[in-house]
Parts: sequence; C-alpha cells; structure tokens
Amino acid sequence: MPNVFGSLHKGTEPRHEQVVFCQDEASGLRAIIAIYSTALGPALGGTRFYPYGSEEEALADVLNLSRGMAYKNALAGLDLGGGKAVIIGDPATDKSEALLRAYGRFVQSLNGRYYTACDVGTFSEDMDVVARESRFVTGRTVAHGGAGDSSILTAFGTYQGMRAAAEHVWGSPSLRGRRVGVEGVGKVGHRLVEHLREDGAEVVVCDVNESAVERLRARHPEIDVVADQDAMVHADLDVYAPCALGGSLNDDTVPVLTAKIVCGAANNQLAHTGIEKQLADRGVLYAPDYVVNAGGVIQVADEIDGFDFDRAKARATGIFDTTKKIFELAADEGVPPAVAADRLAERRMSEIGRLRGILL
Repeated sequence: MPNVFGSLHKGTEPRHEQVVFCQDEASGLRAIIAIYSTALGPALGGTRFYPYGSEEEALADVLNLSRGMAYKNALAGLDLGGGKAVIIGDPATDKSEALLRAYGRFVQSLNGRYYTACDVGTFSEDMDVVARESRFVTGRTVAHGGAGDSSILTAFGTYQGMRAAAEHVWGSPSLRGRRVGVEGVGKVGHRLVEHLREDGAEVVVCDVNESAVERLRARHPEIDVVADQDAMVHADLDVYAPCALGGSLNDDTVPVLTAKIVCGAANNQLAHTGIEKQLADRGVLYAPDYVVNAGGVIQVADEIDGFDFDRAKARATGIFDTTKKIFELAADEGVPPAVAADRLAERRMSEIGRLRGILL
C-alpha cells in the first residue's frame, strides 16, 4: 500500500491534502478522489475509469496523477490546484447512469475543492451525467454549454511542445521530414498525427487497438505501422511520442531509443525517478509530459467561466514558449528538463500560494 500520509521531514515534498474513497454498493461504484494541492485554487483533474487489478494499483495511480495535475496546472498558468479521480471497473461493462450519478454525489460533497473532467474511459457525455448531481464538472458536451472533447487542445498543445523541442535540437520548429513515432492513436494520438502530417512529418504508429490503427490508416494510408511498443522504441525515429498509458520510459526502453526527442501526450511517462537523467545522459531531449499535454486542462478550465475556444487555443499555444523556457532553464542550471519543470511549477505554487495568507 502506498504511504499516503508518510512522515514529513525538512526538505521532503508535500503530501496530498486529501484522499477520498467513494463506494456505492448498489451501483457498483468504487472510486478514489485525490487532491494533491489547492495552493493555487480548487483542484482540477479528470476521472479515469479503468479496470485496475487491485485497489492498491488504483490508489498508486490516482496519487501519481493528482500530483502531476498540480504541476501541470501550475505551469499552464491556471489559478487551479491539482486533483484526480479513478473509478475502478471496466467502462465497457460497468458504466451506468446510476454509477456516474453516484460518483457525482461524491464530487459534490467536496463542495468545490475538486472539479472533475474526462480522462481515460470517460467522455463528455459521461460528464453531463455526473453534472446532474454536481456543480463542479467540466469537459461537458457543447450541447450542455461545455467545451466538448478536450483531446482537441491536448493534441494541439503536445504538438506545440514538440515544435519547441525541434527548435531546441535542430534549430527550427518544423517537423517536416522528421520521422515521428506515435505510440497510441486513440483520442489524442490520432489528432497529433493530423498535426504532424500537416507539418510534413513522416509518421509511424502503433496501438493495442487494431481498429484505431485501421481508422487512422483509412485517412492516411502513407503512415507506417509497427507491431507494438517494443518495435516502436527500436525503430529509427527522430521523435518518440508516447500517447498511451504511463511508464513507457523505463530501464528497458530508454537504453534502446534512437530518437533525439521524447515528446508525447501520455501522463507519467517516466517509470521512476532517475529515468530523466538516463535520457539526458544519452543526449535525448525529454519534453516533460505534464507541460506539453496541458492543452486539455486549459480547455476544460476555460469552461468554468464560460467556454471560448479561441481564447483557450490561444492559451494552449503558449505551451510552445513554456516548453522553450524549461529547456533554457535546464541548460542554465545543468539539470534535466523534468527537474527544471518541477522547480518552475513548485516556485509558482509557493510564490502565488503564499498570497492566501494575506487576509481580505
């Protein structure tokens, strides 16, 4: 079992503020909501619906994801903290109106400390159902006044981060002629491929879902397909873009990477602490995942005050400059970009969060 509370010592990082276990036996709901930080504002993060092998696995995932959301929201310039939720189960068989509404009751019980949205296994239509029981829901359908599919700006922001990485490595933000491997072509990955093809990149893809690959190849028969992640990381690539689940950068994959850049939309790509140094030691530029995939949270955050797509897209375009700033900071301080990004996020949470102490 992960150590949720732990023992704080001087110099250690903060622990989660709140972890809520939610169960409704009648609907089958088993969920965990984790709030890492509200230093910058209410916690915002999506709800993942996934068939975890155990409660321990679900807890470990929601703790990692919620921490990542705090850092992501901080670097996106949002006045929002970090949180995340997971629902344990198979969305294809376990999802129901009763379950989603029961979940909405638990979100509402937090009284605005946590705003939820879509993630793996949940969609805008699901958020509409959750919102029937809670006011603190974003990522809703356009028909219900929401922003709709947040994968649109997630892919766009990831592409902006990749352009910044290309400029840092090759002197130009264009991906034209570069060979980019996209692992996972679901909600976000297939949109990233569209941006890359428009820019003239050569694209290689893989996905455990064969139908997702087939749909993409129907639009782009020119793209190459490899069998799996192992084949992808061994392929001759300029850029490796993990866009599936986390942990793709590990002790097995990093030593065999041929790519000069890693920039993808998946959350928690680094399997453990130290992988960022392995990448740097091999001369691979890593664009921190929570920096480049922030377009989605920018999109749903904009919905809280009334959604405007052009405004949200303009803010997501800023991911290019933020990513460049992190690369520059990393070079100046002699640390990997992942460390530089953490420092920048922690600095903003500390400097802005302390203002809460000024009573109004």
